[in-house]
Amino acid sequence: MTWRRYCATAADCAAAGKAFAPVLRIGDIVLLTGRLGAGKTTFVQGVARGLGVSERVTSPTFTMVREHDCTNAMGIETLHHCDLYRVESLGEVLDLALGELVEEYGVALVEWGELASSVFGRDVLTIDVQVDKTEGRNLLVDGALAEERRDELNRWASA
Repeated sequence: MTWRRYCATAADCAAAGKAFAPVLRIGDIVLLTGRLGAGKTTFVQGVARGLGVSERVTSPTFTMVREHDCTNAMGIETLHHCDLYRVESLGEVLDLALGELVEEYGVALVEWGELASSVFGRDVLTIDVQVDKTEGRNLLVDGALAEERRDELNRWASA
């Protein structure tokens, strides 16, 4: 099953990210896909706020991974924000060791996550950010972990 949430504005996309944060559990990897400028970073900024990140969150395009300390009741201590836009090979994805990063009370949100999907298979949440004709965004959530979080995603999608 796929869950959908519509966002008419960038503020809606950030709010959808903040509302998505309670869906996450320690060890989760979220792969974000969508065209350049679709709103992936805006969504991550919202998730960061929902996880209690107080610092500014920007795209880690050149550093590939940025870590942000979190303060929340879910026990998630670190948000690993990854950007694979400049990654050219599966070997580079493996070198990032994303699976190991999330083992210590963390979660990872990976922009341009298409390449990483072959590393993690279905043990992830996927979010495809699609831009419509009116420049609104449809956020489509899928993946094996999504099925396990059906109730939380039903609430998220209906907001």
